[in-house]
Amino acid sequence: MMEIAKRLNGVGEYYFSQKLREIDAMNKAGKNVINLGIGSPDLPPHPSVIKVLQDESAKPNMHGYQNYKGSPQLRNAISNWYKKWYHVNLDPETEILPLIGSKEGIMHICMTYFEEGIGVLVPNPGYPTYSSAVKISGATPIYYNLKKENNYEPDFDELEKLITQFPHQGIRGLFVNYPQMPTGQLPTVKMFEDLVAFAKEHDLLLVHDNPYSFILNKKPLSILSVAGAKDVALELNSLSKSQNMAGWRVGMLCGKKERIDEVLRFKSNMDSGMFLPVQLAAAKALELGQDWHDELNAIYAKRRDKVYELLDLLKCSYDTSQAGMFMWAASPNPSEEGALNHPLGIGGILSDKILYEANVFITPGGIFGDAGNDYIRISLCTKGEKIAEAIERIKNLKLKI
Repeated sequence: MMEIAKRLNGVGEYYFSQKLREIDAMNKAGKNVINLGIGSPDLPPHPSVIKVLQDESAKPNMHGYQNYKGSPQLRNAISNWYKKWYHVNLDPETEILPLIGSKEGIMHICMTYFEEGIGVLVPNPGYPTYSSAVKISGATPIYYNLKKENNYEPDFDELEKLITQFPHQGIRGLFVNYPQMPTGQLPTVKMFEDLVAFAKEHDLLLVHDNPYSFILNKKPLSILSVAGAKDVALELNSLSKSQNMAGWRVGMLCGKKERIDEVLRFKSNMDSGMFLPVQLAAAKALELGQDWHDELNAIYAKRRDKVYELLDLLKCSYDTSQAGMFMWAASPNPSEEGALNHPLGIGGILSDKILYEANVFITPGGIFGDAGNDYIRISLCTKGEKIAEAIERIKNLKLKI
């Protein structure tokens, strides 16, 4: 009998992979589910970006293997983008590594630096892939809590205790993500400075995941803008959200030359460079100016207003200062017994009720860690008319929330 590798112990199928199959089955049964759960932009990239892809892919010499470090055009475009928006200087030859989506970069980092006996600090609530990738590497995720009363910023006293308590070879890494997903909390320069200082003090690799900095946020911020950050930090970034290119799979890893070279040792044995016309189109996308982001954010702002209506209908509480393409909200309290009986807590109960009675899917906060069990998350990646329809469905059912 074939057995799976021990590295997959404790790693299940990604929640959205499983849930989308269920929703597909419901739709085939005629349910016509409105999906407000997934953060996949429904808007297209800029027409000029698509034109570059079309023109370049028609050329006969564009279809071979590509450089493992990405094309010079893309690396130069990333360098210019970081300088323009984040005021960070990156050497395009040595400090930038294009990725086939930043999600693959999370795995590359884990497989490069982490192993059995090592602990890695992971936010709770936080992106589930951090935990899964750490487990697959053989290391142990050590969860630190992000709390509303602390503005969803790390509690450094808690981090100190976790480092002190962890046995074996010690804790080697710290994942952070601001604007934070799922809570939408914006970063501050002071918090980034404190994180860099903490990582230096404890000899940690600080991994900052930064795909949401342009969505409903007027001041994009990179942790690499902090003095000395390159000594301890790697930053992941992506065109999925800011340029509406989620399916194109274009991301980047930025940091010190030594770190980029180390990750490349793993990455170059796992994949090749991405399709060159995609890289050239991505370079074009990175040239887009303030008008592009203003137009995109105007659409998201209107959708967010409709989501406020939906959350008010559900009697949820929320912070209107959130950034990113989601709304994070505290769900109302059903019976304590019901919450205890659901693996995803109160938010799981509310999500299930809306899905199975109103055919509207919203994400239970518990999939981001047990600190999210009292919450739900709603995506802004759906047209306002669909959000309005979701509101009417819930009104018509007169759900007892």
